[in-house]
Amino acid sequence: MKSLALILLLFSLQIAVSQETDTIPRKKINAMRITEAPKIDGVLDEAVWKDVPIATNFVERMPNNGAPAPDSLRTEVKILYDDLGIYFGAVMKDPEIDKITKELTERDDLGNDDFFFILLNGYNDHQQSFEFVVTAAGVQWDSKITNDNEDSSWNAVWYSDIRINETNWTVEIFIPYSQLRFPEKDVQLWGLNMEREFRRERKRFSWNHVDNSKGAFLIYDGELHNIKNINAPFRLSFQPYVSSYVTSFDGKTEVNFNGGMDLKYGITDAFTLDMILIPDFGQTKFDERVLNLTAFEVQYDEQRAFFTEGTELFSKGDLFYSRRVGSAPTGDVDLSIHEEIVENPATVDLINAMKISGRTNGGLGIGIFNGITERTYAQVKDSISQEKRSVLVEPLTNYNVLVLDQRFGGNSSISFVNTNTTREGDFRDANASGLYADITNKKNTMRYWGRTEGSWVMTNHTQFGIEGGAGLSKISGSHRMSGEVNFRTKDYNIDDLGYTGRTNYINYYGYYGFRYLKPKGGLNNLYLNFNLNFTRRLEPDLYNEFNFNFNSSFTTRKFIYFGGGFETTPFGVNDIYEPREEDRFVKVPGYYDGWAWFETDYRKKFAMGLTYDWYVYSEGWRDEKRIDFYPRYRFSDKWKLFLTTNIILNNEDRGYVNNLDGDIIFGQRDRNTIKNAIESQYIFNNVMALNLSFRHYYSDVSYEKFFTLDTDGDLILNPDYHENHNTTYNNWNIDVRFSWWFAPGSQLTLLYRNAIESYQEEAVHDFNRNFDNLFNEPQLHSLSLRISYFLDYNRAKSWFGKKKNIPNTAQASVYADKRKYRMKL
Repeated sequence: MKSLALILLLFSLQIAVSQETDTIPRKKINAMRITEAPKIDGVLDEAVWKDVPIATNFVERMPNNGAPAPDSLRTEVKILYDDLGIYFGAVMKDPEIDKITKELTERDDLGNDDFFFILLNGYNDHQQSFEFVVTAAGVQWDSKITNDNEDSSWNAVWYSDIRINETNWTVEIFIPYSQLRFPEKDVQLWGLNMEREFRRERKRFSWNHVDNSKGAFLIYDGELHNIKNINAPFRLSFQPYVSSYVTSFDGKTEVNFNGGMDLKYGITDAFTLDMILIPDFGQTKFDERVLNLTAFEVQYDEQRAFFTEGTELFSKGDLFYSRRVGSAPTGDVDLSIHEEIVENPATVDLINAMKISGRTNGGLGIGIFNGITERTYAQVKDSISQEKRSVLVEPLTNYNVLVLDQRFGGNSSISFVNTNTTREGDFRDANASGLYADITNKKNTMRYWGRTEGSWVMTNHTQFGIEGGAGLSKISGSHRMSGEVNFRTKDYNIDDLGYTGRTNYINYYGYYGFRYLKPKGGLNNLYLNFNLNFTRRLEPDLYNEFNFNFNSSFTTRKFIYFGGGFETTPFGVNDIYEPREEDRFVKVPGYYDGWAWFETDYRKKFAMGLTYDWYVYSEGWRDEKRIDFYPRYRFSDKWKLFLTTNIILNNEDRGYVNNLDGDIIFGQRDRNTIKNAIESQYIFNNVMALNLSFRHYYSDVSYEKFFTLDTDGDLILNPDYHENHNTTYNNWNIDVRFSWWFAPGSQLTLLYRNAIESYQEEAVHDFNRNFDNLFNEPQLHSLSLRISYFLDYNRAKSWFGKKKNIPNTAQASVYADKRKYRMKL
């Protein structure tokens, strides 16, 4: 705790003395008001584009930071606005236009492409921007971006088109005000930056210079002036959907029809309500299931769009793990004699969910999430009387998250997060709260942070735990350093709405890094870093681990990537988690780990990467090898293929297997894990795509001998233990998906799925026999169709209004042009 107090003292002293401010030059550009909207076709030939101020003189951001863009790659951008939204027209010179890279991808995917993008900050606070990207293939990509998060799951509805000409390529963009956030003022002042990717030479040019040597990207935007007398539109949109599923499993076929709707409502100019009514998550990706032999549950990625889009505020503090909402039931089933469970649902159905999020003009971000799951029952049958009964395994449950995030000083914030889980009846409830400070000095050279969190779990008694930490780091220049301390008590538990993982430790961490800020010699960039970790158990005090780590990464002028590293635990490890019992630990010998990797130039049709990682333990009979191989081939700008192979070979590893009559049993085991994945995409055009995704995961474990864990952490050979713990696990799944964005914000998805899973209580090393066993298991076949349509209130209003009430001005022209644009797509 003395180290924590020291860091907090240094943090306070540095804040007091860091009062100087660097002057960051900001370019300025005026937008011009128009009364007749241009057609969004990528051709800037309308009269409205003439005699408009030009944003130009772009500056190289990467790799040669600060160099002026050559005249041969000159970029010019013009900006217009009207009562409906803002327009951008960009002209980008290219001396070899026939070589422009324009790989087709799905929406929200950047491939081997030239592209142009816009950052717009309606509050001009260096804290929050909307990002709009258009590739040279005409594909859109968008995100919400803050200084510590880029949320590319956010999808706006906007319009764009491109043209590739003889000496340049052009982009035309229209962004409705309904997709932006800005204050209610007569005269607007927005933050703006624009960038261009010149993919052939992997160069990035920005309008306002971005200093890569310090600070965050968003503090370097320029200024957009002269937008006057505009009003934020009434923001209300609906996303109704219909879906149908035909599912076959183990000889049974089911047909389901569903319908529902997502709703977005602009409460104010800054805050938005998102609500999902009658959820349908049937087309989410398969989880990458694995054979888990560790002391901790597997933390899977969130696949449901509602829980990934617009959640940048809810990621503060890592208290919210959205997979808890609708996860496995938490209750147990008490069986009487002769009873057995005949049905036990793996998940809980979500009734509905909503979130409110936004940020005030003063920089206060507010996020509110609420979700409700329904009662879930297991079915139990008496094997003699054949009578069945229902057992409540998850009651009606309400989940809440509250986030308050006050940003200030261009790059700093103080945040408060609270999560709450309330279950009906006598089931357990839980609450967790966290307070966070993240401060960057005004010169953008030093960062300081601190946090404290508390958890309360309420059953028949209250369990309270805390965690905390503090640190400081130098974030500028070639030489960078940081130090921090973190701790967590053994009663800390946020598993009702978060993910806990390790507890009962205090950790001290130090880092030193060196990097090239500009290309030197034959390298475009170089990164070196050295890391020290020292961890002790808190209660009772015990040495846990001392770890040294070195990493390196290099990029050549020809964009060959390579690197490697070294890691060691020279004093061994006292593992306090593997025994699965408080106050116990097992001694693990020290290891030496070395790795190397390289990747070829991904601009080429064929590219590949390879990683080799080898752990060698001080007990010479034990080691682990990891090999990753990932080639890819681009047949054309429309068709590409990705392969991935991951191999992990564990030799004579030792781990927990059982707790028998108070004795903790460990086993010595060999384990082989192989994962193969194939992904192929055929992109018809910028709104239509066909995807194939395949994954096969295989892991076998064979035990050689068993041990009893002694109280001093040693393993004592146990020749009398003979239970079988050998295992082979397979997980196989295939997705074939056709997607069509048939209108802005509207999508049709046709999906076929096949999945098989097998678990055997033996180690199967024979390849053919393993697959014979796998395909003897029941297979899931599923064919589904889902259609969703984006319906904007303002557009719908114009459809049903009387013709004479639609003015023959920009509004009528834009709506007419947008209809033409949709028909063209």
